[in-house]
Amino acid sequence: MSDRNTGSPEARLPPLGNDIEVPRDNGELVFAEPWEARAFGMAVALSEQGRYPWHDFSEVLAAKTAAAEGDGVELPYYERWLSVLETLALERGLVSEAELAARTAQYHADDHDDHHHWHDGHEHD
Repeated sequence: MSDRNTGSPEARLPPLGNDIEVPRDNGELVFAEPWEARAFGMAVALSEQGRYPWHDFSEVLAAKTAAAEGDGVELPYYERWLSVLETLALERGLVSEAELAARTAQYHADDHDDHHHWHDGHEHD
C-alpha cells in the first residue's frame, strides 16, 4: 500500500504536468497569504477523496494559465488555483453557486473581522 495519502498535502501532491509547477522557494511551497495554503490543501484533499481526478485539476489549471498568458493577463498563481477549485466544485456539484457565494462572503467577512482596525487614533477589534 502506498503512503501517498499520509503526511502534508505537499508531500501527497501528484505532478501537475503541462509544465506547471507550484511556487517554491528552496524546495518548499510558497504561500503569500493563508487563503492560498487553504485552497491548496482543499484541492489536494478533494482529489484524494475522489471528488475529481487530479488530472482534471491539472488540465483546467493549464488551460486557465494558457488563457491568462495568451490574453497578457497577470493573474497570480493561487488566484488561478482557486478559480480551478471553484470551477471543479461547481461542475461536480460539490457546492452550488449560492453556497459558493455565501462561503466567499463569509470568508471575506471573517478575514475582515480578524484584523485590528484603527479609527481616530484608537485600535478597534
